[in-house]
Amino acid sequence: MSEEVKELKKEYKNVWESYKRSDLEALFTYGERYRQFISENKTERECVRSMIKKAEAAGYRNIETLIGGDVMLRTGDKVYANYNDKTLILFCIGHRPLSEGLNLLGAHLDSPRLDLKPNPLYEDTDFAMFKTHYYGGVKKYQWVTMPLAIHGIVVKQNGEVVNVTVGEEETDPVVGISDLLIHLANEQMGKKLSEAIKGEDLNVCLGTMPLEGEEKNKVKANILKLLHEKYGIVEEDLVSAELQIVPAGPARDYGLDRSMIIGYGQDDRVCSYASFEAQLEVTNPVKTTATVLVDKEEIGSVGASGMQSKFFENMVAEVLELVGDYSSLKLRRTLANSKMLSSDVTAGYDPNHPSVLEKNNAAYFGKGVVFNKYTGSRGKSGSNDANAEYVAELRNIMAQNNVTWQTSELGRIDLGGGGTIAYILANYGMEVIDCGVPVHSMHAPWEITSKADLYEMRKAYIAFLKNA
Repeated sequence: MSEEVKELKKEYKNVWESYKRSDLEALFTYGERYRQFISENKTERECVRSMIKKAEAAGYRNIETLIGGDVMLRTGDKVYANYNDKTLILFCIGHRPLSEGLNLLGAHLDSPRLDLKPNPLYEDTDFAMFKTHYYGGVKKYQWVTMPLAIHGIVVKQNGEVVNVTVGEEETDPVVGISDLLIHLANEQMGKKLSEAIKGEDLNVCLGTMPLEGEEKNKVKANILKLLHEKYGIVEEDLVSAELQIVPAGPARDYGLDRSMIIGYGQDDRVCSYASFEAQLEVTNPVKTTATVLVDKEEIGSVGASGMQSKFFENMVAEVLELVGDYSSLKLRRTLANSKMLSSDVTAGYDPNHPSVLEKNNAAYFGKGVVFNKYTGSRGKSGSNDANAEYVAELRNIMAQNNVTWQTSELGRIDLGGGGTIAYILANYGMEVIDCGVPVHSMHAPWEITSKADLYEMRKAYIAFLKNA
């Protein structure tokens, strides 16, 4: 093939082949930081608390301490806004007026899991159990016969907040959900996968030891005794609790070559963490940078901590006020003139399941960060569809900053698809595109990503914040 023809073609190459030793060292160092983060932070609250600690160490201040005071924000100043430890927004003030728009990264911190029902604890044939309600899109059969941990908070009637984590230390017990033995599973095995395990079957086993001296529900009484001894809580406190059942144990290097990571919650903490690091990396931006990390994406971005709430818009208004430039019109201009990467994952081409993707428009491990011009399904329903001019601008930024990228669709046209927060921000009139990494086993308890794609994604986010 002539050089002239080569220049006419677009080839998505395996980025591993282009790395120098220094690239590999940086890649694996970043991969380890990320692996530790998702191992230690398995709920939205844990992520937000951890990120705030790092942000404050990097000079970010809580915007609540500035609102109503005499301090004004200047170029280079950094603030964050925290909503109920579930949504976090970070701003770094740029040289240009905010009304010229933000360079915005947006991702979500929530992941599929099992939540406890409001009255979860019961006893059945000498087993103490928790009733659960699954959260987000899950394949229910994937959650049985595996070690599970309990994470979350319990808020007592007096307002005291108790943090709960069980199942992560080597000396901790774990909990779990049993399944039928193969010998008695003929009827179950004849059902569709979606029906073999029902939502009401996802009951978590807590123990079998009775409490001496009790007459009824002795095992349940013993569990309550243990919870009270360790956390000082009673059964009624579970009504005002947010306890999540998640896979127990840390994320791990995946593959004999350690080129991948397997871990819980990579949709979408893989993008959230890269967005967060990029936000901290860019300290003297031309345009104000912002990173919004939200809750509730897996169930439609609803609620006060979801992207559809007014929290983000309100915080932009507060920042405008703190730079001395607020008006309703300036707020609208700021949002409309902003540019955003909706940082979310996409389906990676899997040689075990090739039929659901179209090869020319699939995302591949090791070929870099992924741009999804649109998501949606069956005619792009429910999708943001990025403008060609914006895609061209991003191509140029990636080229100028040596970022390896690829494009994809989220599955074959008539099979379905997925959604992100992109369409919500696009309602303001800003330019938005989905940008993340390919994932195998998405929404499973353990998801898989490529360290090379993670590294290129981080580079892409930094380049975007600096240059968009």
